[in-house]
Amino acid sequence: MSNPIDDKDKKEIYDEFKSLVNMPASALEKWLKTDESKKVGFDSGDGESVGHKSGAKIIDILHKKKADLSEADYKHMQKVVGYIKRHQAQKPSGDLESTPWNYSLKNWGYDYSKK
Repeated sequence: MSNPIDDKDKKEIYDEFKSLVNMPASALEKWLKTDESKKVGFDSGDGESVGHKSGAKIIDILHKKKADLSEADYKHMQKVVGYIKRHQAQKPSGDLESTPWNYSLKNWGYDYSKK
């Protein structure tokens, strides 16, 4: 079993998550219903991509008050932060709007066009 996350790490995870996940829950919910959202990412084994499933968890997290976040929420937030940072580093050149790179990041709650 993994170690619990201490309060200092929780604060860091929370702050990074809040700064990187720049789509409100309503926008993410709407995005996850699109065909573009469903056609990117690695299949999690049941026909739905890992990123698409993550988006649903992110929506749940965004709807919670900070005090109500569970250990599992923080672990997922940590995963989201890591994914967004790694994926941003792989930014392709050219028009990014209709790329799998952009669609995948949006599944994880990050819209590159919002600065």
